[in-house]
Amino acid sequence: MIHMNTETADIKAIEQVVAAVERTQRAKDAEGFLALFRPDAVWTTAHGKVLIGLEAIADFTRTVLPNANWDGEVTYEAVHTQFLRPDVAAVKVRQVYHSAEGDSEGAPLYVMTKQDDGRWLLHAGQNTEVRAG
Repeated sequence: MIHMNTETADIKAIEQVVAAVERTQRAKDAEGFLALFRPDAVWTTAHGKVLIGLEAIADFTRTVLPNANWDGEVTYEAVHTQFLRPDVAAVKVRQVYHSAEGDSEGAPLYVMTKQDDGRWLLHAGQNTEVRAG
């Protein structure tokens, strides 16, 4: 029973990180977004740009996020969490950009790791654009 309660608490904590990604993306808050990463994170954008380490992720995010041009809102939902180890989770996310022209979707996969202080952080991410058809 303890394992199940711990896992449930971890899933809730992971979902809170995904909600923070949504909140910081909507607010175009680069620093808030960057606070969700480990220093040794690896990130691949939806268009295939590979960013290794927080410094590279920060340089890209600080350039792109404040100038992001979407005319609607974006939503993120953790649709599946698979624990690879008790302190490592693969999280499948549904990302939807809602706009007047219609919705577009991304399918990120986040690998998150639980830190010694109990926080879950983004350790690796691969975003993929979902194309119709």
